[in-house]
Amino acid sequence: MSEIPHIPVLYREVVDAFDGIKEGIIVDCTMGYGGHSSMLLEANEKITLIGIDQDQTAIDFSSKRLAPFGDRARIKKGRFSDVIKTIIAEEGSENIRGILADIGVSSLQLDQKERGFSYESETLDMRMDSGAALSAAEVVNGYSQKELERILRDYGEIRNAAQIASAIIKHRPFYSAKELSDVVKPYGPRGKKIHPATLVMQAIRIEVNDELGELSRLLDAIEEADLPHARIGIISFHSLEDRRVKRAMRAWADPCTCPPSFPLCTCGRQATVRLLTRKVMQPSDAEVRNNPMARSTRLRAVEKL
Repeated sequence: MSEIPHIPVLYREVVDAFDGIKEGIIVDCTMGYGGHSSMLLEANEKITLIGIDQDQTAIDFSSKRLAPFGDRARIKKGRFSDVIKTIIAEEGSENIRGILADIGVSSLQLDQKERGFSYESETLDMRMDSGAALSAAEVVNGYSQKELERILRDYGEIRNAAQIASAIIKHRPFYSAKELSDVVKPYGPRGKKIHPATLVMQAIRIEVNDELGELSRLLDAIEEADLPHARIGIISFHSLEDRRVKRAMRAWADPCTCPPSFPLCTCGRQATVRLLTRKVMQPSDAEVRNNPMARSTRLRAVEKL
């Protein structure tokens, strides 16, 4: 078996969030290369873990990595917002003891230049599921200037989105991520730790994979499901994701819609979770030194009532 290529972020915090689960099923919605999955199986010796991923390369690797756990580890392919509903229906909500989602692209996907995620890639793809219809090439070369402005503004939070969209239109067609990176680099932020093209690449990747839509659908599925005492942990990599997770979990923990001026609650809405992380959990300095990709990660966790 080849060397494990992925360091799972916030691994100690994830293990702690799911510590003490004696039995039942933990669902790893974003199994990737099996880092979190293997640690959860080791830490909770009687649980079954079901991993979900849409990337066949990750599934092939994790199938080997998790093989020593036998029938305690199962893998399903697909988008987690769809597969999680199937798992809950098939396994029974009372048997689901935990749900973990590590949102975003993995380090191995970034490192594989043929996937088109890297700034130096000679392709322009960015699909987490290589069988999906929409690729970065279609977005970059086919979207109108207004559509490009929208995704750069909404998904990259880029102030000069119009200027960058205009540059893309002027220089297209693009055939590689490297070509795109070189064109947008002069318009990126200076003096920061991130590459000048990072936010542009992030915005395009989110559009290609519908990452925020997937996250919202997962949050909806968790909210709608009756999962007594199940723990939910979600790791985000940037502020767009973290804001959605934070808003959802706070609304679950305090759903009252009464005006602040009301002395007592009259809406009757009851909390459905208790917060396990009142303050967002972030990586330690030591983890960031060992794994710089962990720098911007955030973990929020709740337990269903």
